[in-house]
Amino acid sequence: MCGIIGYIGPQEAAPILVDGLRRLEYRGYDSAGLAIVNKTVELRRAVGKLRNLDALLVEKPVTGTLGIGHTRWATHGRPTEMNAHPHVVGTVAVVHNGIIENHLELKEALRAKGRKFASETDTEVFSHLIDEGIRKGQALDVAVREAVQQVRGSYAIAVVDSEEPDRFVVAKQQSPLVLGIGPGERYAASDIPALINHTREVIYLEDGDMAVLMADSHLITRIASGDVVERPVTHIAWSAVAAEKGGFKHFMLKEIHEQSRAITDTVRGRASVEQGEVFFEELKIEKATLDDIRRIVIIACGTSWHAGLVGKHYIEAATRVPVEVDLASEFRYRDPVIDKYTLLIAISQSGETADTLAALKEAKERGAHTAAICNVIGSSIARAAGDVVYTHAGPEIGVASTKAFTTQMVALYLLAIYLGRKLERLTKPDAQKLIETLLQVPSDVDKAITLNWHVRDVARRYMNATSSLYLGRGLLHPIALEGALKLKEISYIHAEGYAAGEMKHGPIALIDENTPTVVVAPRGPTYEKTASNLAEILARRGKVIGVGDADDEQLRAMCDDFLALPPTQPWAAPIVAVVPLQLLAYHIADLKGTDVDQPRNLAKSVTVE
Repeated sequence: MCGIIGYIGPQEAAPILVDGLRRLEYRGYDSAGLAIVNKTVELRRAVGKLRNLDALLVEKPVTGTLGIGHTRWATHGRPTEMNAHPHVVGTVAVVHNGIIENHLELKEALRAKGRKFASETDTEVFSHLIDEGIRKGQALDVAVREAVQQVRGSYAIAVVDSEEPDRFVVAKQQSPLVLGIGPGERYAASDIPALINHTREVIYLEDGDMAVLMADSHLITRIASGDVVERPVTHIAWSAVAAEKGGFKHFMLKEIHEQSRAITDTVRGRASVEQGEVFFEELKIEKATLDDIRRIVIIACGTSWHAGLVGKHYIEAATRVPVEVDLASEFRYRDPVIDKYTLLIAISQSGETADTLAALKEAKERGAHTAAICNVIGSSIARAAGDVVYTHAGPEIGVASTKAFTTQMVALYLLAIYLGRKLERLTKPDAQKLIETLLQVPSDVDKAITLNWHVRDVARRYMNATSSLYLGRGLLHPIALEGALKLKEISYIHAEGYAAGEMKHGPIALIDENTPTVVVAPRGPTYEKTASNLAEILARRGKVIGVGDADDEQLRAMCDDFLALPPTQPWAAPIVAVVPLQLLAYHIADLKGTDVDQPRNLAKSVTVE
């Protein structure tokens, strides 16, 4: 959700803060602001896009070398200037990402002391609690420590005090926060893209950490005990260019085009056709432990959940171990049956998805063996899981996930082979064939991307539809779900994905000449059945966009429009077939003029429940 940036050093803070916030726009926001310390706290806030804050800073410039900034996505309180961060009380300014669960009772107690609140937010509670400590003569770090210990919930906060202009304080609990280390300067941010133009040396804070940052030093302590702790410095290998659009109109289109590279990077060094083996040096789970596993549970949200549905097919086929795929947001609320004979796999692009992290911790408490698939090294989920498989998609800026999704499917493909071979339930020849197929996927994805301009022509014909259906069977059913989700996310057109066999159990009532149906039907085990469903649509004068093999003239003849894919083996089909669906959603959204990279009401990382 919200984005945080903080800076102290020799440079003017305001331009650095605004640049950092701009690089965090992908997280989603509806207002922005910053606070600069210059004898007093200078506050600038604006509703809407960052350009509104830019305009305010031109009208009312501010100088100073210490400051904090924030982009807010409304949770408690409407998107107004008064609810925008930072929140200033006395000499203290605070920015916060997360949710204070006990904010109402804290507000009531503070009001009883005569405190008046200027906003509808939960965050302002922090400002008052810290100011209470300052007024009692506490140093800023002591006041912050006491304040956060009164709070229940999740938070990443950054705090400045005009009475202590040589430092700022940050603290973290269940919301992401990373420090940046530069010569004679220090940074804090919600995510690495905010820092990458200034430093490659970062420190990931752990839950329960607090840090005092000065220009040339920093001190990390545990909130509860005050004990000093050391956290390792990590060098970030991403180039600054990787976080830019690279000549594409939108980050989403750039990231669609990066998928073959991302898939190659995720596979590289992990699979050998000759040996028929997959190598995950990072996985430490013992074979004896795997032999005891009776059930595998995959938890995820949104697009990652769709990847999990594909992974279910892969893993069950390779291991013959039953696999369940659960929405992480529902997992904890039904007293799940989890024990030491369960392997739980959490999937998250950011590694910070609050629901997935909470579900992972719940499973660990119940004795499950845990693993994670994520894209961000050192993220909360990666640290919490017993084992972790990293995808190598690189930074994904567009809110609608594309290359993260395909690399998640690839990681699950590899994991299925790995587990199947470890459990001795997948033969070497079968593993070799699967690896050969996977090594062909980047080339096939590139071929699918060449459809780009043809897809735009198709998009132009259907951009004014008010509703769409997406159908697929077996391994292609999750791809139908994902295609529908992409269209909803960025074009705001209602779309629903269904298992094709379910069409006549209800959705067929929606078929008419104004409701296009996207049918994902490359040749494979379910091809004939899906083609039969397509015929039922045509009988009701429905418009059909077919996605299938380039040489499938029968399917092509049945469709009003046809998106031709290179023929693939069944396990590879979902990874390749999703590409034209990503392009279709992108071009419809672009033609409609929506904000493709930052669709309304959405955020890249859902770091609150």
